[in-house]
Amino acid sequence: MKNIDDLMTSAAELAERGLSKGEIADELNVSRETASWLVERSDGPQAESTQEAAPGGPEDIHVDWNAIGRDSNRLGHVGAAMADLLSKQGEEVDLTIGIEKAGAPLATTVARELDTDLGTYAPRKHQWDDDDMDDLGGTFSRNFAQIRDRDCYVVDDTITSGTTMTETVQAIRDQGGEPVACVVLVDKQGVSDIEGVPVYSLVQVIRVGNDE
Repeated sequence: MKNIDDLMTSAAELAERGLSKGEIADELNVSRETASWLVERSDGPQAESTQEAAPGGPEDIHVDWNAIGRDSNRLGHVGAAMADLLSKQGEEVDLTIGIEKAGAPLATTVARELDTDLGTYAPRKHQWDDDDMDDLGGTFSRNFAQIRDRDCYVVDDTITSGTTMTETVQAIRDQGGEPVACVVLVDKQGVSDIEGVPVYSLVQVIRVGNDE
């Protein structure tokens, strides 16, 4: 199990490799605020030496599903379980959209199980570092299937705040498509729908405790 020092070390290593803070958030399955805090507290090249980070840090939950992702057999079984959650949602769906990066391999297994085409979406957070997110935009990969006014499923690994899933749903609609349902491995927020689209998860994380 990773502790906070391990996460800081990982954040520093990823920063040294040139990843943006948004990409680091994606790699570590934490919020953008947590990723920024980890980088600033680490010794990475993006550390802010002139500003001391808040000692307590953001409140977040780190999700490590490496035991699934590193094994194609396990990944296939998990993808089948995620596909099962979607199987009764829309008889005419013939496209599965995976949110890059980690959602793409999961979407591949889901698409195979449900016999759909496969597309991928790179969210704007991958470009985010310290600039305003409102000035950035996500993209659908031209190497995979395009929306073309089709109904589709949306697949990702985790929901942390719901921002990326919301962005993806809106981007699909902007392309003339209609998201029928979303599925993730882990939902940190316990959401039932996003923008009117039902959301399913294999695991929901619920915080229990005093908010004081």
